[in-house]
Amino acid sequence: MSKKLFVGGLSWNTTDSELQQAFEACGAVTEAKVITDRETGRSRGFGFVTFEDEGSAGRAIEELNGSTLDGRTIRVDAANDRPRNDRRSDNRW
Repeated sequence: MSKKLFVGGLSWNTTDSELQQAFEACGAVTEAKVITDRETGRSRGFGFVTFEDEGSAGRAIEELNGSTLDGRTIRVDAANDRPRNDRRSDNRW
């Protein structure tokens, strides 16, 4: 299991610190980040929370998946590492 969790269904008003506070009951949080649109700065409705250990991450999934944060039901699951695209490798010219 990963220490990094995906959190979906966030309110557009949820901040990084509110996200961190919601998850700290499950263990020590090393990072909490709400993902925002690059152009508008507005929340995209999801974020990531990273714990110090995998046990805390597992506890957070069990306890917080389907719970309510800022009036919205959130989805909590292990984050999938997305492979980075190396744009230079796609350039065949």
